[in-house]
Amino acid sequence: MKLFDTHCHLDLPELAAEQADHWQQAQQVGVAELLIPAVEQAAWLNLLKLRREQPAWHIALGIHPWWAEAEPFTVLAELEQLLQSHGAHIAAVGEIGLDFALAAETFAKQQQFFSAQVALAKHYQKPVILHHRKSQPALLAELKRQQFTQGGILHAFSGSQQQAKAFLDLGFKLGIGGTITYPRAEKTRNAVRKLPLSALVLETDAPAMPLNGFQGQANTPAQLLAVFNVLCELRAEPAAQLAAALWQNSVDALQL
Repeated sequence: MKLFDTHCHLDLPELAAEQADHWQQAQQVGVAELLIPAVEQAAWLNLLKLRREQPAWHIALGIHPWWAEAEPFTVLAELEQLLQSHGAHIAAVGEIGLDFALAAETFAKQQQFFSAQVALAKHYQKPVILHHRKSQPALLAELKRQQFTQGGILHAFSGSQQQAKAFLDLGFKLGIGGTITYPRAEKTRNAVRKLPLSALVLETDAPAMPLNGFQGQANTPAQLLAVFNVLCELRAEPAAQLAAALWQNSVDALQL
């Protein structure tokens, strides 16, 4: 059985100091490949270096909405240049999106960055890794406006079957992570029980989104097995069937 962590920030300071150890521990529990999405321009060249050194580590390059306010628009020219020159090493554009839990004065620039990055992904035929908070309708509206058909992953899915279906209809997979380990997340757990297996991929979002019982600790990619085990409790399929489908869904979503 092999697992794919489709969202893991192994390059961030909380994990980078012991990066090799975290990767070894993840492999020991069955994590065979992972995707590291960038959050800011300063990460891009380092991620390309990691991609060359570790064939099992895939990368996405983009500007996360939390960092958008501090970034000049000129960085998007560099992103386009990297997509042109290193496209074979870049699996997706991400982590991009909209976060309407932030201050309202950041919304306009978030929207501009998101729109421009979706356009780049469309032009270079790359899937996108989507961040969302209180912003799913706005994300859907922009994807539809641009007639975006490359799909990707809605990171950190939490919501209803109806909310999920809107993204599935656009060719997206849903990132399932630590949220499902919390019994109080009843709406998300029920949706994950009932959604088609073809909709789901696994993720940790390490070092963020700690699992139930691990609050206050840095999350790690080795925790992907615990997420998978909870998913097995929620779903009717045998574990081996689940693992095989989740792996294929990850490969499909990232066009690997």
